[in-house]
Amino acid sequence: MSTQSTFKKAFKYMCTTHFWGPVSNFGIPVAAIMDLKKDPDLISGPMTGSLILYSLVFMRYSMAVTPKNYLLFGCHLVNEIAQLGQGYRWVSYHYLDEGKAKDKAEREAEAAKKALGATKS
Repeated sequence: MSTQSTFKKAFKYMCTTHFWGPVSNFGIPVAAIMDLKKDPDLISGPMTGSLILYSLVFMRYSMAVTPKNYLLFGCHLVNEIAQLGQGYRWVSYHYLDEGKAKDKAEREAEAAKKALGATKS
């Protein structure tokens, strides 16, 4: 009898926004983790900063609501860590390793010149 009661409680929980909100939100940290392998030139600094603040706010919110939403907290904790990693990569690329960014910009400018030269011929 207790397993049936447990199943009913679990099913009831799975039909609430306390479950589906965090589950649907997990797309954000999954995308951030997958983006850790991409070129840091593609990272948006303002968006990363916004997502860092967003996750901090919702980690706090998940503990302020009744009942506490540990799934939402976990989702935003993972997102916070992933976004901090992205933020570090963005700062490192744009401010700490300026030589890499300049080298890439020079290579792109040179490639554009070659492309223009090839079209004029």
